[in-house]
Amino acid sequence: MTSLLEMKDREYIPNKTYVKLLIGGGLAFSKVFLTNMSDIKKLSRKPSTGLKYVRPMRRYKLPEYKEGMQYFNKNEKYKRPTLWCNSHDKNIIALAHQLGVFKKTDYEFAEVAFEWCKRNLELEILKLNDVDQTLQQGTGTCIHINSVFAALCRCAGLKTRYKMFAAIENRSMYDDLYDTMMRRWYDALGYFSIEADIEVCIDGKWVVGHAGPTPERQAAMGVPITKFGEESIGTWFEAVPGTIFITESVPYGVGLTMSLLSRLGPGTLNTLNVNIINQIEAGKKILEAKGGEKKYDEEIRARFKPKFPDIDYKSYKNIVFER
Repeated sequence: MTSLLEMKDREYIPNKTYVKLLIGGGLAFSKVFLTNMSDIKKLSRKPSTGLKYVRPMRRYKLPEYKEGMQYFNKNEKYKRPTLWCNSHDKNIIALAHQLGVFKKTDYEFAEVAFEWCKRNLELEILKLNDVDQTLQQGTGTCIHINSVFAALCRCAGLKTRYKMFAAIENRSMYDDLYDTMMRRWYDALGYFSIEADIEVCIDGKWVVGHAGPTPERQAAMGVPITKFGEESIGTWFEAVPGTIFITESVPYGVGLTMSLLSRLGPGTLNTLNVNIINQIEAGKKILEAKGGEKKYDEEIRARFKPKFPDIDYKSYKNIVFER
C-alpha cells in the first residue's frame, strides 16, 4: 500500500492548479447534466452513429521478456515508476530492449521510443490503466500513450516528467469527434480534457514530445506530423492560461472524466471511439493522396495555422486560474 509520504513525494496528490481543474470539470458536468437531463439520457445511451465500436487489432507483436534484462532500478525522482507509469513492467523492459536501450545515445533512444509510441498506439477513449494494459490492448487516451513513452524513457534511466494542462482542442476534433453531449460539456467548461506533453532530460535540457496522435490522425486534423522535440501546445492543442503544471506523476483524479463518461454516457463514448476510427481512415486517404507523410508534412508546415473552437473559457467564472 502506498503511504501518504510516498504519495506526496511522487506527486500523486493533486496540486492547487489541478484541484481547480477538478472543481471546474465537476461543476461543468453537473451544469450540463442537470439542465439537459432528458436529452443527455437519449444521447448517452444510444450511439448517434448507429455503429458499435470495435477495438482495432494491435499494430505490433509484444517482444518476449527474458530474465536478467537490464533496466534502471533506483529510487530517483523522475526516473522511478509512478501512477499509471510502471517503468519496471516486464513488457516495458522487453520493448525498451527491442528499441535498443543502453545501446543508443540518450537522445536516439528517446526519439525511437517516441516514434514507436506515436506510430503503434492508437487513440481510444477509456478509463485510465497502467502501461502494461495499454501495451496489451494497443490503444489508449493520450495520457495512456504518453505514459508508455515516459515509462520507456525511465526504464532507460532518463529523467522524464509530465507537463500537464487543460486543453483547448483543435477545431477538427470538436467538429469531427464530439457528439452533442460532448460539445455541451466542452462549451460549458471551455475545454474538455486534461492533457500532457512529456519532457525528457537529455544532456541537461528538457526535450518535449507528445506521442498521442498517429500520423494519420494528424493528417485528418490538418496539422503537421510532429516529431520528438515539438510541443502539442500551439499545434493541435492550446493550454488554458494558468493551467500548465509540471509533475512527476499523473495525479489522482485525472481519470475522473473518463470514469464519469463511461458510466453515464456509454453511447457517447462509443460514438467518440467510432469517430476516432473514421478519423484515422480519413487521414490514411489524405496521406495517400498527398504522396506520403513527407510530402504532406512539408506542404502543411508551409501554410499551417492552428484552428480552435470559438469558445470563451472566461465565461465560466466559477474557477479563476493564475496568470
